[in-house]
Amino acid sequence: MAPKKQIGNVLITSIIKVCGYSSILFVGLILVFLLKEGLPALKDVPLITLFNIRWYPIEGLFGILPLIFGTLLVTISATLIALPFGIGTAIFISEVAPRWIKEILKPIVEILAGIPSVVLGFIGILVIVPFFRKFLDLPTGLTAFTGAVLLGLIAIPTIVSVAEDALNTVPPGYRQAGLALGATRWQTIWGVTVPAAKTGILTAVMLGIGRALGETMAVMMVTGNAPVMPSGLNAIFEPVRTMTATIASEMGEVATGSQHYQVLFLIGILLFLLSLVINIIASAVSTKQRKRAERILS
Repeated sequence: MAPKKQIGNVLITSIIKVCGYSSILFVGLILVFLLKEGLPALKDVPLITLFNIRWYPIEGLFGILPLIFGTLLVTISATLIALPFGIGTAIFISEVAPRWIKEILKPIVEILAGIPSVVLGFIGILVIVPFFRKFLDLPTGLTAFTGAVLLGLIAIPTIVSVAEDALNTVPPGYRQAGLALGATRWQTIWGVTVPAAKTGILTAVMLGIGRALGETMAVMMVTGNAPVMPSGLNAIFEPVRTMTATIASEMGEVATGSQHYQVLFLIGILLFLLSLVINIIASAVSTKQRKRAERILS
């Protein structure tokens, strides 16, 4: 009986290792493919053309700066919208809400996280865009602000789900110790529970940012899809185009191997690097917090 159990353990361990190494291999192959198709753009397209403020491929203008700044504008704005609502909702579900409310809210959040982005984009066109056009008295509701609000709504369920799980992993003794020292319930939440779950909350934030950064269809449907360089504070209320929307809307129409094709893959490389930087920062901060906690406990 023991040899069979040992063989089963070895088999399961091997399968887990193969799955882990396969994920690393697949990411590496994706990077190699992007580099193979996108790096020739640096040789065939002048740098002064790439780092220009005009994106008009028909005339050979491949300025990617409007796309980069449009992506950053929408992503950062969506993050600022999603953070307070996402973390606040997670704290409410984990620490404040009665059990029967938790049993209702938790499945609702999970359902919202699974709604296809194209459906949310369709709702955005029919509801959010006309509302903001009238409420803010804008020429068009297809703006970066509309995209940021929609992306914020898309990122909130991810942040809530991960942050709430992180808060639930905090040992009950932490809360009891805070209350025993005379802290109120809210002081215990903000001074004990949230700091103890800081690593998981940071992971939730980074996942939310990654969701907003990589979103394509929804943001393409409500931001106006105009490659205009954002300038001034009013840029948030003007149409923009993101890098993901550019790839999705133009990749099917370009000739394979053309300059336009290569530049689109170069944009894909930039997106890959942005996601990599976000994950590295999250991993570094998480590791630092974990080591600090281990030093305190030791």
